[in-house]
Amino acid sequence: MAQKNHTNKIFKYLSYVMLIVLAGLGLYLWYIGAFTDIKILRAIVGVDTHPLLAPVIFFALQIFQILIPIIPGTITLTAGVVLFGPWLGFIYNYSSIVLGSTLAFLLVRRFGKSFVENYIDEGQHTKYLKWIEDKQKFTRIFAIAILLPGAPDDLLSMLAGLSAMRLRTFIIIMLIAKPLSIAAYSGAFSFLTQFFK
Repeated sequence: MAQKNHTNKIFKYLSYVMLIVLAGLGLYLWYIGAFTDIKILRAIVGVDTHPLLAPVIFFALQIFQILIPIIPGTITLTAGVVLFGPWLGFIYNYSSIVLGSTLAFLLVRRFGKSFVENYIDEGQHTKYLKWIEDKQKFTRIFAIAILLPGAPDDLLSMLAGLSAMRLRTFIIIMLIAKPLSIAAYSGAFSFLTQFFK
């Protein structure tokens, strides 16, 4: 129990540190015009100069935003499409979200309720725990929510880790249901690649 609490404190501390770092980074990127000029953003990420490293960096960021949910997933989904185009952006978004969500599921399965409590308040925690009491009902709710754009994948994956859902079921739902919502994002945001050119 002490080890779990220590690990949870580390995750919470990292969340605060990364929030400050990301806020500073966001201000810097805004200052140099990276949010209005796709060429500047692509140069920073190294899409053209480091075509193998850039997807790795993107994967790490996408997984990070699921495990420590301080960056809205919409931002990273959009970034994937804007930086890599609708097709590669879809592939990178899909694979990194499935991997990150699976890691979140496994972390909660390992560390339990206290891990989830780092990210939601006590009232929400109590409400969400009621959802997972009925295994079949929660599995249906989870599958439908993952199908929909805008679903909080990070929180849903953590709740699934608390539930009686099997890892195999979780992965199958993610693999089958997630492409639809990511494709919706890819289609909705693909115009940004034209807008920023």
